Amino acid sequence: MKSLVTVGLVLVAIGLIGLIYGGITYTKNKDTVDLGVAEVTFTEKEQLQIHPAIGGVVLVAGLVVTGIGLRRRRT
Repeated sequence: MKSLVTVGLVLVAIGLIGLIYGGITYTKNKDTVDLGVAEVTFTEKEQLQIHPAIGGVVLVAGLVVTGIGLRRRRT
């Protein structure tokens, strides 16, 4: 039952990120060029867009899963 609570809390966090920030931003390292003495690495910021409706659905699903996990723990 502890795993249901953990999954639920992760879903709640993803749903909140989707609603508040509109997505998850991450950096991606591109090609590295070795010029002998120096190295050149390109970093590029990318964003995984999360539609607000999907964020809301994921948030509600996370709350439901967390509630089920807590209810089963008591029984």
